[in-house]
Amino acid sequence: MENARPLGYFAFVLHSHIPYVLAHGRSPHGMDWLSESAAETYIPLLNTCYRLIKEGISPQFTIGITPVLAEQLVQPAFAAEFEAWLQDKIAAAEVNRKEFLSEKNLGMAALAEYWYRFFSKTLTDFRERYRSDIIGAFRDLQDAGHVEILTSAATHGYLPLLGTDEAVQAQIKQGVQTYRRLFGRAPRGFWLPECAYRPRYRWNYPVDFEGKPSEPWLRKGVEEILAENGIEYFLIDSHLLKGGEAIGVYAERFKPLRELWEQFSTQYRPEETEKSPYYVYLVNSSGEPKPPIAIFTRDPRTGVQVWSADSGYPGDEYYLEFHKKQPPGGLRYWRISRPKDDLGKKQPYELARAFERIQEHAKHFVDLAHEVLSEHVQSTGQSGIITAMYDTELYGHWWFEGPEWLYWVRRGMEAHPDIHPITCSKYLHLHPPQTVVQLPEGSWGEGGYHWVWLNEWTEWTWKRIYPAEREMVRLARQYGDNPKVQTILKQIARELLLLQSSDWQFLISTWSARDYAELRAQWHADRFQMLVNLLERVARGEEPSAEEWSALGEAEERDNIFPDVEPKWWAQIEFPPNE
Repeated sequence: MENARPLGYFAFVLHSHIPYVLAHGRSPHGMDWLSESAAETYIPLLNTCYRLIKEGISPQFTIGITPVLAEQLVQPAFAAEFEAWLQDKIAAAEVNRKEFLSEKNLGMAALAEYWYRFFSKTLTDFRERYRSDIIGAFRDLQDAGHVEILTSAATHGYLPLLGTDEAVQAQIKQGVQTYRRLFGRAPRGFWLPECAYRPRYRWNYPVDFEGKPSEPWLRKGVEEILAENGIEYFLIDSHLLKGGEAIGVYAERFKPLRELWEQFSTQYRPEETEKSPYYVYLVNSSGEPKPPIAIFTRDPRTGVQVWSADSGYPGDEYYLEFHKKQPPGGLRYWRISRPKDDLGKKQPYELARAFERIQEHAKHFVDLAHEVLSEHVQSTGQSGIITAMYDTELYGHWWFEGPEWLYWVRRGMEAHPDIHPITCSKYLHLHPPQTVVQLPEGSWGEGGYHWVWLNEWTEWTWKRIYPAEREMVRLARQYGDNPKVQTILKQIARELLLLQSSDWQFLISTWSARDYAELRAQWHADRFQMLVNLLERVARGEEPSAEEWSALGEAEERDNIFPDVEPKWWAQIEFPPNE
């Protein structure tokens, strides 16, 4: 429904990301992450969109899909693994059903039958409805004007901490290139990994390593490189818009983090002007007459209703418990019950009661959105936009009922005369921003700064990343036009991009898959160095051993991603900053 004069606008922005796991393990860490998200989130989200469209409602969701996720979803290896995973779940549901029936537990047997139907339908949808092409299905939705797809950094690299502008440039360029290849157009919006931003200032590495420069040098703001590559907007957390110090007590936890903050804060002067998350602004930290780029800001009031572990909807006692699983197959049959109860005290899941709570929570959310927009109009006299930003995987994977909740929220907003759901690009077209603001450095991570990614547990990863980034610049400049080593040089670039994945630091810091993340960071760092040695030998005209060629083949087979990577992206910075 197109409202002629809405009270305000609402943008659902969903960020979809899984690190590169193909050929790097299966269970519990590896391919299972990708299969779980496809079955429980991506296909249910597609089904939600097409269900709305069938009812005459255009979803108007803004959906970020990271390049590394998109690259995995289009590979034949994923389709084969995913179908096998679904078949295992279907078989497990049947085993569970028979066990429950033998125990005369009819309620649990009915839930097992539900899971049997759920995974069977998912398999049918994947094969027949979406032709084993999840990315193609999202592309079709965008081509029809029902959703907008965002791109992101190639491997979800944590851009403010990457050590060279060439490294940031390559992450962004590969993100744009992958998007063009898979979605058939240029991206307009960009999801900054972890909503992490750094403005232009004189910067130096926060950790020590051999070859570290003695003095800081001028780094471009992240938004400058985005704008140079055709990006029109990105998204931030609300505390960055306020411009206050985000670091708080986290500076005291780790000395290099405090030093990095002090390096930035001596060059940053916060603005005194009042800013609202319900307006869209422009940002340009360069101090030069460059075209600014737009920013949308996450709304904290609607966000807490979904994100909060204590008061958010996903923690409701009647929703599906994530952690308690039934062998074999790991299917879930229990509700959250009282959140602090141990798993042994969880009560059986009740589908009907969960459905009631979905509708109650959807109505509450729509009413809250109306309240927020009303208060904004009353205080400013102008309409605003709520930007509701979430990880896509929350909907379905972590919060099983999430896709159904999305459906009822979107239906509720369609029926509401004062709320106009819209994609970010469409809003920019209707309401181009005029006000330029300055943003501090920070992210939407714990503490609002970089602590999750730079701390005593992850410092060693940066001591591998930073020398590799500098080495890549040298290699690109020295060998970028050498046809004899292009195959090796491109694989070196892939290994660097994968080494830069912010997932490794996140998983180490949160202890959610620490051993796996440490092994992955070590693997890509070692592959990078091994391939550098191989390239240098080939360039000198030496014949590598059979083992060295075999190692290259293994790297190409396992890390088979970004077919159009261009090593020259690392050779020089486009539009270097003026000192």
